[in-house]
Amino acid sequence: MSATETATDVDPVLVAVERAMTRIRRRQARRTLGRSAVKDQPQVDLHQIAVVDAVEEGPPPGQEGVTVGLVAERLDIDPSRASRVVAATIDNGYLRRVASQRDGRRICLELTARGVEAVQNAHQSRQAFYKRLFADWSARDQQEFARLLTKFIDSLAEEDVSR
Repeated sequence: MSATETATDVDPVLVAVERAMTRIRRRQARRTLGRSAVKDQPQVDLHQIAVVDAVEEGPPPGQEGVTVGLVAERLDIDPSRASRVVAATIDNGYLRRVASQRDGRRICLELTARGVEAVQNAHQSRQAFYKRLFADWSARDQQEFARLLTKFIDSLAEEDVSR
């Protein structure tokens, strides 16, 4: 609470959400989940898994292919950094560059068989982690959490677009 706010100005729901989000950010900074997603693949860099995830998501509706620019946007990094990480991901055999079918000058990215395997392993590891976390949650609570978290993330995306 700031010096100008009174106890009646503070919304307890917003305080709870803020605290929870702060705790999530701290955990993400430790990259516990990311490291567990590649624990059986020690040669895989977490940044490259993020790139593979971004490519696996596919292009937005109406767009052909995933480009380095789209990877940069999805990972919220500058294009030159995205270009370097994508190049390393290609060098490690997880992605390949392909010419656009509509515009041969445009270069798109696609997963290789090794990239598909890496992203599948990451999905399995993350989902096993979530399964452990949800072990004592009811199916209804799990479904409601998934629904609300998705709604929250969609709202974040809309906020990003409006800025």
